[in-house]
Amino acid sequence: MNDQNTASHRFVTLILCFSASLLLSAAAYADIRLPAIIGDNMVLQAGDRVSLWGWADPNEEISVNVSWHKMEWTAQADDEGKWRFHMTAPKVGGPYEITLKGKNTVTIKNVLAGEVWACSGQSNMQWPVSQSNDAEQEIAAANYPTIRLFSVQRKVADTPQDDCEGRWVQCSPETVGGFSAAGYFFGRELHEKLDAPIGLIHTSWGGTPAEAWTSRPMLENNPSFEPILKRYEQAVANYPRAMTKYKEDVEKWKEATEKAKAEGKQAPRRPWAPFGPGHPHSPCGLYNAMIAPLTPFVIRGAIWYQGESNAGRAYQYRELFPTMIKSWWDNWDQDDFPFLFVQLANFKAVKPDPGDSDWAELREAQLMTLELPNTGMAVIIDIGEADDIHPKNKQDVGKRLALWALAETYGKDIVYSGPIYRSMETKAGKIVLHFDHVGGGLVAKDGESLKGFAVAGADRKFVWADARIEGDTVVVGSETVAEPIAVRYAWADNPVCNLYNKAGLPASPFRTDTWPGVTVNNK
Repeated sequence: MNDQNTASHRFVTLILCFSASLLLSAAAYADIRLPAIIGDNMVLQAGDRVSLWGWADPNEEISVNVSWHKMEWTAQADDEGKWRFHMTAPKVGGPYEITLKGKNTVTIKNVLAGEVWACSGQSNMQWPVSQSNDAEQEIAAANYPTIRLFSVQRKVADTPQDDCEGRWVQCSPETVGGFSAAGYFFGRELHEKLDAPIGLIHTSWGGTPAEAWTSRPMLENNPSFEPILKRYEQAVANYPRAMTKYKEDVEKWKEATEKAKAEGKQAPRRPWAPFGPGHPHSPCGLYNAMIAPLTPFVIRGAIWYQGESNAGRAYQYRELFPTMIKSWWDNWDQDDFPFLFVQLANFKAVKPDPGDSDWAELREAQLMTLELPNTGMAVIIDIGEADDIHPKNKQDVGKRLALWALAETYGKDIVYSGPIYRSMETKAGKIVLHFDHVGGGLVAKDGESLKGFAVAGADRKFVWADARIEGDTVVVGSETVAEPIAVRYAWADNPVCNLYNKAGLPASPFRTDTWPGVTVNNK
């Protein structure tokens, strides 16, 4: 073949390849495509301005028909094939259908209008119904076809994503077992009290810190979080070497495991993968992959159960947690929604004397977050387990979160919080404590004497105190502290404490002093 024929042959081949790529590209974009969060069985936030969005051909026109309205609307894709349509969802009810027509037709079936909540956090939010108290009975009774469940597949991303993996399913004994127990029991309580469909979007990952769930701009704009970002940058730089060592350690572990089995011994623990790209602890990584894709989807609010992984940096959490919440509010396509969270449960050994505690400091950081408007906190200092960081009683967790939602979001006239410390005054060698949320009156659970209070004088040495209820106050003192200036209540990893209100809700742990704690310098 001469040079001219060769050149001609190459040109024809290039044209054919280019044409094929155009056809493949057109095929990829020709059909209307929806994100995972929009699909059969979904719940739209009732009566709210909600969004539909997706992808199609560049500039393609898409007709939108809904079964609850006789009008037909038109949406148009932009130059990149992205389209978005806003509409008002119907009031509580259904099932409905939504039909989208462009070059193809997509029908979304069995849609309900109700109350939609996101459920996020670490392992205690991830903890499934199947491993909670009375699991067998709870699963068998979970026949709630108008509660809908969506679980976001766990992934990490370096940049904000526009889609995730998951699908909506009806709540049933077949689908509820692997779903978030705290989320399900919260949603069930709302369903029963509101008589409305409930949509629950579960997006959590065990063991993860709050920075993984926070957007990068919010972390970058606060100098307090520079150590978090620098730590990650260093991990990325060291990652190739760390991965080489990790692979070597895994091979050694495999050999040791085989040897242990042969000798009838317990196998060693598998080595941990190194911190770096793709790790679930990566700053912003879970926000990018598991929150950002949801932000166009209108919700009523969010519930959150996390903090264990940040306990060693509790003082930093005072800023980090509110920053994380604000990053969600800033990026979600709606006004600042209710954000309800769970305070850390009691955990680890009971200590005989008053002392410092990183878990107490983390609870304090969570309590301080209530200064943000539209937030709420469920106190569970009474339902933890000393030897298990995952308490099985997720029923009460869900109920206490639901109390905040029912009262503050839905306007129900109910007591929704246990006592929360407000102020103190000193009188005749005693300290008088005042509280909000006394719920009809303060009580010591089971009629016993009050426990969990400690006082200190100017020497900052805390001793157990005598405490008694007087009206809506608690009076605290000790014969060994003539001039007390500070009080701490339930200030321990696993405190023995029993202050409640008459509605049966426990008081939040607190302290009146601001003396530096054990995590003050941890960044």
